[in-house]
Amino acid sequence: MVKIEFDFNQIPDLPAFYQQFADKFALSEEFGSNLDALWDVVTGGISLPVEIEFTNLNARGKRRFGAIILLFEEAEEELDGSLRFNLREAGAAATHHRR
Repeated sequence: MVKIEFDFNQIPDLPAFYQQFADKFALSEEFGSNLDALWDVVTGGISLPVEIEFTNLNARGKRRFGAIILLFEEAEEELDGSLRFNLREAGAAATHHRR
């Protein structure tokens, strides 16, 4: 399984996240950079299986990127094993968010 990491020490805001996501998954410039477009790509436009890990995400970052975190948690459930989503807080071990 391919692992893609997003280091939030390098991602200050939503536009930077969407740009990094598009770059890491080689998406076209037509990628919409919004939650709907992200859901469509994650659930049907990227090569699976994949593990996505968010690292260095502190409490402030969790609030700022909360909708994206929820999207990946829901996609993990929807894709039933084809997508793994991990969240690692600054200085902590990875935690797997499975409901």
